[in-house]
Amino acid sequence: MRIIRNIAIAVAVLLLIVVGLVLLVDANRFRPTLESELSKALGRAVKIADLKVSLLQGGVTADGLFVADDPTFSHDPFVAAKSLKIGVELWPFVLSRKLNVTEITVTEPQITLLETDTGTWNFSSLGGKPRPGAPPPAPKTPSAEDLNLSVKLIKISVGHFTLRHVGHKAKPVVLENVAVEVRDFSPGAAFPFSFAANFGGGGAIKLDGTVGPIDPADTAMTPVSASLSLTQVDPVSAGFIDSSAGLAAVVSFNGKAQSNGRLVNMDGRLRLEKLRLVKTGTPARRAFELDFAVAHDLRKRSGTIRRGDLHFGAAVASLTGDYALATEPPVVHVNFSGPNMPVPELVEFLPAMDVVLPAGSSLQGGTLSAKLTAQGPADRLAGGGSIELANARLAGFNLGGKMATIEKFAGIKAGPDTDIQTLNAQFTYSPEGQAIQDLLLVVEGIGQLTGAGTVSSSHALDFKMRATVHTSGAVMAVIGERGEASVPFFVKGTASEPVFRPDVKEIVKEKVETVEKFAGSAIDKIAGEGSGIGKAATGLLKGLLGGKKKE
Repeated sequence: MRIIRNIAIAVAVLLLIVVGLVLLVDANRFRPTLESELSKALGRAVKIADLKVSLLQGGVTADGLFVADDPTFSHDPFVAAKSLKIGVELWPFVLSRKLNVTEITVTEPQITLLETDTGTWNFSSLGGKPRPGAPPPAPKTPSAEDLNLSVKLIKISVGHFTLRHVGHKAKPVVLENVAVEVRDFSPGAAFPFSFAANFGGGGAIKLDGTVGPIDPADTAMTPVSASLSLTQVDPVSAGFIDSSAGLAAVVSFNGKAQSNGRLVNMDGRLRLEKLRLVKTGTPARRAFELDFAVAHDLRKRSGTIRRGDLHFGAAVASLTGDYALATEPPVVHVNFSGPNMPVPELVEFLPAMDVVLPAGSSLQGGTLSAKLTAQGPADRLAGGGSIELANARLAGFNLGGKMATIEKFAGIKAGPDTDIQTLNAQFTYSPEGQAIQDLLLVVEGIGQLTGAGTVSSSHALDFKMRATVHTSGAVMAVIGERGEASVPFFVKGTASEPVFRPDVKEIVKEKVETVEKFAGSAIDKIAGEGSGIGKAATGLLKGLLGGKKKE
């Protein structure tokens, strides 16, 4: 017991001596050297608040840290942190006043990241020569050799980052509760890091990988290799997409990125929930996924979609193209190709594209093949393509009943559903609406409908069509050689409430031409060829039926 007591007394005395030595140390005598060395290392003016030795925390603490911004960007601080802790090897510090830094922890930093249209960031010059206006190095007392900045661990906790494009009105991207950890930091070699944060508009981001060696000319061009995870991010609320573009979704992503400092290659799987592709659309009722590979040029802020596999449930399509982010809004050019996609997998996504079906109807069964292009500013995309729908049913829509007026001419049969054998069309689209050409619709029990027309952005219809239907014959229909009635008509109203009207003017015109042809021919046969009676009779009929007489 006596031995234990003596050891305890000896330890207590030793601790008292250490505490006394620490209390006698003025940590601020190292502050000018520390500020000078950090300013040289960063190429920016660095200010550190009052330094204190903390024996219990095993290091030196400061009440604040301030790093100047690149003056070509801003005169506000680039970094303004609540506190700074520098972990040191205590015995060299106490016995020989040598400050060997082992850990740096920055708490609650406010960091503003600014980018120009050329892809230059305000941190690009970090590590370079001091900018104009930076203070001259402080006197090196004690010598700079007494400061070892070979740091084993760097931490940032409870950070607040703001990312903004200079000169743009777009909403800045805000990251909250930022946590960064860097191990075995060395400017001349790659070192591991982790990054985690929450977006101001909801959702989270996480990266793990390696960084370095740091590019001495432009820190932003430093090579990076990392895995990336996004969870439930709203791009509009987060500030990535302007609300005026009309695009919306809740985004999750898992993948990896590799950058050589100039070009970033990224691949992974993107999951989009509540997707909306146009302003007037409504969120899709199920998730949409994209497996992709992108090559992105950091300087040009543009890239190429090298691979894009779209998954609408079991329906698969491909997406390729390129984009440019330097403009506001961004510009895109993409190509979409989806062969033989099951219609039931697609119907949940129709609201996202503002595709409106007739009221009370639903699209069932069949397959859809589509090819289209889209180009232009993200908020005013335009393009075109082709679609082919086969063996589908528009349940709850009675096409024959809607064409009741035309039925008087052609004897179209009515039914509760519309069974589509084939629907082919070419189309172009813009924010103002769609123009559809070469429309061919074959409906079971009715026949073939052809024509062209437009659908406005408010879903107003303006189509000129012709129905070639199976009929026993109608007095006012134009009878073809195979006993089929060809009836011209209009489609007006809206996509949800289409209105079918006969093209009376065209019907009368065709009727006159038919009567003229058959009546003239019949009279000539009776009176004899060359008599001229048939021609005269034809002129009389045209006059009676509304045709123009020749002067």
